[in-house]
Amino acid sequence: MNSLYNYVYRTVAHSDLNGFYAAVECLMNPKIRHLPVAVCGDKALRHGIVLAKNPVAKQYGVKTGETIGEALKKCPSLVIVSPNMELYEEFSRLIRAIYEEYSDNIAAFGSDECWLDITKLVKTEWEGRIIADEIREKIKEQTGLTCSVGVSFNRTFSKVASDLYKVDATMVVTRENYKDTVWTLPADNLMGIGNGAKRIFKVMNIATIGDIAKTPVELLEKIFGKVGRYMHRYATGEENASVHHKDYIEEIKSIGNIETTPRDMMNIDDVKKVIYMLSENVAYRLRKHNLKCRTVKLYIRENDLKFCHRQGKLDVPRFVAYNIAEKGVEVFKNRYDFKKPLRSIGIHAVDLVPDTVGIQSSLFDDTELDDKREKVARTVDRLRDMYGFGIVKPAVMLEDKALTHVPDDYNRSEYRVGSAFGSS
Repeated sequence: MNSLYNYVYRTVAHSDLNGFYAAVECLMNPKIRHLPVAVCGDKALRHGIVLAKNPVAKQYGVKTGETIGEALKKCPSLVIVSPNMELYEEFSRLIRAIYEEYSDNIAAFGSDECWLDITKLVKTEWEGRIIADEIREKIKEQTGLTCSVGVSFNRTFSKVASDLYKVDATMVVTRENYKDTVWTLPADNLMGIGNGAKRIFKVMNIATIGDIAKTPVELLEKIFGKVGRYMHRYATGEENASVHHKDYIEEIKSIGNIETTPRDMMNIDDVKKVIYMLSENVAYRLRKHNLKCRTVKLYIRENDLKFCHRQGKLDVPRFVAYNIAEKGVEVFKNRYDFKKPLRSIGIHAVDLVPDTVGIQSSLFDDTELDDKREKVARTVDRLRDMYGFGIVKPAVMLEDKALTHVPDDYNRSEYRVGSAFGSS
């Protein structure tokens, strides 16, 4: 009886903090609360996009993701604040503790969004609204921040619901009303629909989420591959992915870093310097997680903002920066036609395996040299753990300090645990 009851009234809440970074800045600095405020990356280093804005800035038309220049054209009086990630993470931890009062099944989606499975607390679908309103009020009282909460019978529709009303509100999407609420929304309101899919949808005359749901799944699969099947499941409300226990650790699918350089990369020497710099970070993180990679993947963005991916297999699994960087440079030279200056480049270690996996060496491997490199890397790791990541730097970073400027989050990394269209 309990299992049937939980299935019928499965209830998932999605909480989205309103303008999180900007809201925290305004909370900490009352003098700017009434002014248009945007938290932005460093313009001098060309990370100059709007990361978050407050409601006053939104009234001027300032949008998340646009450049500082575009935002200033709309709002010349815009107050630009540099991000303080440690402060935001502290607020995120405080709010996470509130979520844990309501559920043990919590899944973060960035620092400002979170899913909670609150099935055990409700007897009807609409009781989810009461829980969501209580969570919103508690966050407001204890932190001074506001959030929007979507409630539905699966993760996808709960996220769509939280986006419907952006500031301090609750929206419920049920099995009875989702066609009237979700299906009428633009197709790109569905999680995971990017610009590439939008262009294809335009040709297919798909404008809304309902249009995706009504498109034969076979056609979507033919065009998008297995992602098309997930698109259809998400749009029809058939997605039923679980919200894992709060202590659950998802398998890491990739580790990588992407850097927008202070100036365009004009030649292969520029590219090589940046690849070596980023590989140092990626390799360090691989070792921290006791992983090696079998494939190196490059993200390449040209100065007109067009981008592509290229990848190549390693001879054996690796977690040393030299091996990863050399493969990255090789992939770049052999599989990319370098005609335009580059604005950004990224390197990702994918196809990961435990570092204890057995390796079949070839006759051409220099196992003694490989062992030495691994021992040196482990020694450098210990130094970094004691004195900070920047205590040891690749020599290549000294050749052009303007190009290989180390950002404040150089010791951070991107971890991927699956695509937006994951299995369910």
